Amino acid sequence: MPNVTKIPATISRYTAQPIDTPVKRKVCAYARVSTDSEEQLTSYEAQVSYYTEYIKKHDNWEFVKVYADEGISGCSTKGRIGFLKMVEDALAGKIDLIITKSVSRFARNTVDSLSTIRKLKEHNIECYFEKENIWSFDGKCELLLSIIASISQEESRSISENVTWGHRKRMADGKVSVPFSRFLGYDRGEDGNLVINEKEAEIVRLIYRLFLEELTPYSIARHLTEKGIPTPAGKTKWTDSTVKSILTNEKYKGDALLQKSYTADYLTKKKKVNHGEVPMYYVQDNHEAIISPEIFDAVQHEIERRKNSGSRYSGVDILSAKLICGECGCFYSPKVWHSTDKYRRVIYQCGHKYRKQKRCSTPHFTAEQVQDIFIEAVNSLIDNHEEVTANLREGMKMVSDCTALKQERDRMKEETVLLAGMVENIILENAKTAVDQTEYRKKYDALAKRYETAKSRYEELEQQISEFHARVREMERFISSISEQKPLTEFDEALWGGLLESITVYSTEDIRIKFRDGMC
Repeated sequence: MPNVTKIPATISRYTAQPIDTPVKRKVCAYARVSTDSEEQLTSYEAQVSYYTEYIKKHDNWEFVKVYADEGISGCSTKGRIGFLKMVEDALAGKIDLIITKSVSRFARNTVDSLSTIRKLKEHNIECYFEKENIWSFDGKCELLLSIIASISQEESRSISENVTWGHRKRMADGKVSVPFSRFLGYDRGEDGNLVINEKEAEIVRLIYRLFLEELTPYSIARHLTEKGIPTPAGKTKWTDSTVKSILTNEKYKGDALLQKSYTADYLTKKKKVNHGEVPMYYVQDNHEAIISPEIFDAVQHEIERRKNSGSRYSGVDILSAKLICGECGCFYSPKVWHSTDKYRRVIYQCGHKYRKQKRCSTPHFTAEQVQDIFIEAVNSLIDNHEEVTANLREGMKMVSDCTALKQERDRMKEETVLLAGMVENIILENAKTAVDQTEYRKKYDALAKRYETAKSRYEELEQQISEFHARVREMERFISSISEQKPLTEFDEALWGGLLESITVYSTEDIRIKFRDGMC
């Protein structure tokens, strides 16, 4: 029988110092609450207080600090500033032991939980989970943590699904929720719905008016910044994207489109734009409108018109936004002549005039010349406004009748709903029962093709009807403008934007003016 002598350990595995050295373990705690509610914040403060006292009670522990995150989800370690700082300090040698209430407080993501604990363990840093009484240096730790963290992760998934269901149920019931602190023009009413903030509503109306007067979102943003008007987020500098979002937000006409985006992954909380992956809900007449539906639709029509114009639309300068070269179709742009001497002046010429091997022969104009051309055309229109108005009203009768289009649109809408249901049914049948996959694919492809055809036709009809309505409103506004307008003696920017469609220049003698009613 061999004689075995036990040699006791002389180095502490916790401090890497000799066992008889009076070195204390550097200990911290981690606390987290997952919402910003008052009740949860009270819990957060209680955790901080509890662990501060808990650590200080141990004579062989040295209190470092309590790291904490407020109102942060535990599904991912990303964004948890307190947690990440704690791990960073631990790896830098400032911490030997981390104490936390439970595995779910540490992380509800199994992968994050285990990878973090393994990284800490490699650097001789231990974690203690009080509720489960688990020490990470224990041999059974990883097995227990895997089970508990997996349960916590599944709990997160279940909670996320329940919350999502609740949100969608609210949407289906037509209940609208918006971030009021960053939503220009509305405040939260007593019933939780949108109530007009008149001071901010004037800014919204100004944005829509400037856009219809031919300014681009970029020009409007610059104008608002120069005027010192704060953005919806309270900042001093406007961007064209902020202006665009206001111009296209249906809430300003009293409606609400719900679920424009959705959470694609409950772990990362990453949001995606909804392109049809989940249902949307459109609520009409939900609240008082700041912008009339007619003006809102006119703006959408104008956005499409500019998008589909042959050349780049420019609204930085209100004159160049309407002047078009008859040879190449490019917008005119301002150029400075004699910029350094007393003969300095701004002229307008084809934007492609010197970019092509064959130069456009269209003439240039001064701002005064362009304005005079417009004033003369408007005054001629006013002199003959009775005849013009009569012709327009006759044209409106023909344009406004889109009964046949509406009937076909309604049929297409019913067909798309029916086909969508049929597609869902065969997918469900294929999932539940064993069917011939070749036959299933054949049926699915045929139904999907019919659905896409019907959907495309429905969208095409919707666009046509919208254009008809926009055309009628354009004519109505045009009639109202010229009926009340007195002859011009000077240039009017509002009329330039409101009446004129374009001025196409072919030569000095051939200048073709097109008004918004379609008249040339």
